[in-house]
Amino acid sequence: MKKAFMVIIVLAVAAASVYFFLLNHDSGESKYMFGKIKRGNIENLISSSGTLKPVSIVEVGTQVSGVINKIYVDFNDVVKRGQLLAVLDTTFLEAAVRDSRASLSRAEAQLNESKSKHERNKKLHEKEFISELEFIMSETAVATALASVQSAKSSLQRSETNLEYAFIRSPIAGVVIHRSIEEGQTVAASFSTPTLFQIAEDLKKIEILVDVDESDIGQIFEGMEVRFSVQAYYEKSFEGVVRQIRLQPQTIQNVVNYTVVVNANNNDGKLLPGMTATVDFYVEKKEDVLLIPNAAFSFSPPEEFVTEYREKMRARMDSLRNSSDGQSMRERSGGGFGGEGGRRGNMGSVWMIDENGALTMKRVMKSTTNGKFTQIGNEMMFEEGMEVITGIEESDETTNANQPMTRMPPGLGGRRF
Repeated sequence: MKKAFMVIIVLAVAAASVYFFLLNHDSGESKYMFGKIKRGNIENLISSSGTLKPVSIVEVGTQVSGVINKIYVDFNDVVKRGQLLAVLDTTFLEAAVRDSRASLSRAEAQLNESKSKHERNKKLHEKEFISELEFIMSETAVATALASVQSAKSSLQRSETNLEYAFIRSPIAGVVIHRSIEEGQTVAASFSTPTLFQIAEDLKKIEILVDVDESDIGQIFEGMEVRFSVQAYYEKSFEGVVRQIRLQPQTIQNVVNYTVVVNANNNDGKLLPGMTATVDFYVEKKEDVLLIPNAAFSFSPPEEFVTEYREKMRARMDSLRNSSDGQSMRERSGGGFGGEGGRRGNMGSVWMIDENGALTMKRVMKSTTNGKFTQIGNEMMFEEGMEVITGIEESDETTNANQPMTRMPPGLGGRRF
């Protein structure tokens, strides 16, 4: 009894489902959603992000240790080549110079003494009043004194150079973008050169280091046009050009990326170092072409319509098989049915309503696409303003507000579904 009761319930549910399906099936609530073929411009872009930085940055340091006595520049100051930036305390450095000069004077005096003795010993040696050994020793003393003078000169030059290093000067003309010292601070240059300032050579030109995925890098080339934006000016776009594709890969989150260097002008000074830029690379750019919504390629009508359409096309082909227009008719009808299933290579299929109110299919040669629209390669088969089916709207309650055009489907032979 329990099994019989369960069977009755299942049959009742199935019957109710069939009833409501047929009721909705014939209610005429289902609608086609349409998109229009339009004429316009299309761009195929590769998007990525990168960081803005000056084209050239020079780090200014010091080669001598000491206490910062005076700083003459601050952040954002414009400096010239050779301009004084800071000065270290020169007390000990000046003392070292004076000591080196004294050592040089002493060495020169000893050299003069050695030369005088050697001249006297030379005359005595010629008269054989002194031995050969004494003469050689006198000659050696002159050479030793001369070496001492040269050493003292080198020491003096080194001391004067160290004193000059205490005056920190700008090696280039540019803008101070960073200062890492304060007056009174001690800097030690014993093991490495400390960085005191960072100077950007020219902020009127800037570059972007963009990380591009390995799957897209093959479409990017030097000289390619670039458009980018920054969050500070989200309504404004900037133009740039690819200058370099660096060969050293970087793995970021298990994805291989390559650094692409983009150059851009910054004459108005709005772009600042360190900003994050959203970069679009122009892979393709077409103007005044026929565009078709990509959603049309995904639409496939119910199987019964496809079957009936196939039979009608087959009958039509049979009637034209022996005519001269048979081949052209076959090409216009395409070789496949359905949506993406009818594609071969760069071909796709779209469905339309013909002048008799019946479903018909056309083949589209795909060209440039931006993800939403695709350029029609075989424009002679289409016209601006033609409507293509992009989907089915099941009922008024599920109407998609983003679809501007919906219509009751006439189907084949005036039928509805």
